[in-house]
Amino acid sequence: MGFLIDTSIWVDVERGTIAPADVAAVTGEEAVFLSPVSIAELEFGVLRARTEDIRRRRRAALERLRHKPILIIDGETGRVFGEIAAHLASSGRGADFRVQDVWIASQAIQAGHSLLTGNARDFRDIPGLELVVFQRKS
Repeated sequence: MGFLIDTSIWVDVERGTIAPADVAAVTGEEAVFLSPVSIAELEFGVLRARTEDIRRRRRAALERLRHKPILIIDGETGRVFGEIAAHLASSGRGADFRVQDVWIASQAIQAGHSLLTGNARDFRDIPGLELVVFQRKS
């Protein structure tokens, strides 16, 4: 068991709205994993930064994350993805989901990890997903 951390959490850590210690308080001693989908989303954010300062800050955050173990996407991930996408399409959501989120959910399910996110809405109605929603302190 471990945690796959959604891109939204990594973005909040980079922005300073969540401290790494806050994430560690949720994950405890469990292993923490990164998805190649999150790497792609974060790289996109680096390259689309409005200023050089933001680009440098995002690049540094992404480089720190590269030390985390990265889950692979393989044929089994594709099978899980297909099941989830078909379920969401037939449950009335149609195409009302982000493909990237379904890939991340597929990886978490395949690996038997919990998915830690700040965006529960992105992962609603996904069968078999152990979703942990990060609760911000008020």
